[in-house]
Amino acid sequence: MGRTNPKIVPAAKNALDQMKYEVAGEIGIANYQQLDKGDLPSRVNGKVGGNMVRKMVAFAEQAMAQGNVNQVRMTVPPEPFGTQGQ
Repeated sequence: MGRTNPKIVPAAKNALDQMKYEVAGEIGIANYQQLDKGDLPSRVNGKVGGNMVRKMVAFAEQAMAQGNVNQVRMTVPPEPFGTQGQ
């Protein structure tokens, strides 16, 4: 069973999923949505995630450069499991 990180903005789930499939298509992985991700090498899944992060950072940098700091709301992620109250 796969492990998932909690979403900081749960309402963004659909947009993130769509971005994932677009990025996979851009790097040449057809039908990524239908593939069993457990059958893919971690390098392939990591490439998709890494390219998603690059796009999100570019979006944030562009918004900040244009002075749209309201689009880039910095939040503190939840504490990792096992570190609460330490």
